[in-house]
Amino acid sequence: MKRYATALFVGALSLSGQMAHADIIDDAIGNIQRAIGDAYNTDGSRDDDQRYQDDSLRRDERSRRYEDRRRQLEDRRQRLDDRQRQLDEERRQLDDEQRRLEDDYDR
Repeated sequence: MKRYATALFVGALSLSGQMAHADIIDDAIGNIQRAIGDAYNTDGSRDDDQRYQDDSLRRDERSRRYEDRRRQLEDRRQRLDDRQRQLDEERRQLDDEQRRLEDDYDR
């Protein structure tokens, strides 16, 4: 039984060692492919420029949405102020009518 366990253990170690070697080789191949791709990609600066332009466009879009939303809130605030002025005026008219009514009744 001890020999069987030892053989199983040694077999597992040898397989895991081969898998570890395969992972190392896989990583190395991936690194080489990336290096070759980077070497042939002479448009790297163009990618950076494009990324900068994209970021700039996103900032502009965010700024535009902010300004639009701010304008909407300002318009809404103005409408509420106008409505409040109307309500205040109506309240004054009602108060005036009530005073007149009471004055007429007292006479």
